[in-house]
Amino acid sequence: MPFSDFHGNPDVVHRLLEMLARNRFAHAVILAGAKGSGKYTLALMLARAMNCLEQPVTNGLPDFCGRCSNCTRIAQAEDLDARFTEAVEARENLRETDKKETRILVQVHPDVLVIPPDPPQMMIKVDQVRHVIRTIYYRPSQARESVYIFTESKFMKEAANSLLKVLEEPPEFATIFLLAENPGELLPTIRSRSMTFALGALTTDDIEKFLAARRPDWNPRQRALVARLSEGAIGRALGFDLEKYIAARAHALVMLNSVLRGGDHTELFKTTESYRPGADGREKIEALLRTLYSLLQDLLFLQSGTPQLVRNTDIQGELKKMSEAADFAWIQRASEGLGEVERGMRRNLLRSLSLDAFATALERTS
Repeated sequence: MPFSDFHGNPDVVHRLLEMLARNRFAHAVILAGAKGSGKYTLALMLARAMNCLEQPVTNGLPDFCGRCSNCTRIAQAEDLDARFTEAVEARENLRETDKKETRILVQVHPDVLVIPPDPPQMMIKVDQVRHVIRTIYYRPSQARESVYIFTESKFMKEAANSLLKVLEEPPEFATIFLLAENPGELLPTIRSRSMTFALGALTTDDIEKFLAARRPDWNPRQRALVARLSEGAIGRALGFDLEKYIAARAHALVMLNSVLRGGDHTELFKTTESYRPGADGREKIEALLRTLYSLLQDLLFLQSGTPQLVRNTDIQGELKKMSEAADFAWIQRASEGLGEVERGMRRNLLRSLSLDAFATALERTS
């Protein structure tokens, strides 16, 4: 997968490769962009280009072969979810005393380290940064450049301060990538010592064309729906679980239609009763809430006279009928009610009852 296969943001990729070609690559680079915009993919591609043994050149700029030992080993980190799960399972198998002192790190090449957020808080912790500090000043053993990739910008305070010390006196043979959905989460002093490159959203047409090639099993309406729901993020579009979304949306439509129509709530209560306790139930209700927000946004777009912004294009007719039955105040109350359900989840309230309360409260005030 050479750089020509990276989808979107050609200007950003070109600027990064020009720096690499001139041996002027920054010691710390912030790659900013929405989830699924390709930040992690691009960081790994740059790590391979820095350390490829064949060092190919494409259109006068550095590339990578994808075949040499450095390229293939670094590529093993592409499936970050799988590598993260393996690291977590390995820690779980340790003795309790060792488990508490072990932090999650992903290393498939001796000179390339991926630092994901550490569970359960899902933040970068100080011991992870200390590991970076212990190793970053040693010259790479099998690569030209050591590469460290922090996959999130959520740092615990002490961890952020420790990283700052490295950025103040970075070694010449190491590069740090900081991936951030919101660079503002990083300390201003970290941002000032790094170069920031923002990966912008792709157009809906671009994503539809990409999906036509990569997901021929989806029909045009499905590809159009996913392209809009992915909000310009190619990775999110490619990994989109359409079946799960359609199931969550069916439940969301039952809830909203039941409230707007009034009367018998048998179907509503049957739907909400399926949201049980446990990890699976939590994931299911989180998907439902995201879908409800998406539908409410579409209703706002229709009411404001901007139907071209509607994302659930495959059910636009049904949404138009719902928008005629609702008004802005109702949509606002619904959004506030979803916030209450989310707060109830944090207090471990019974999910089915929270959803029932959300729906019936809307009906009483409609």
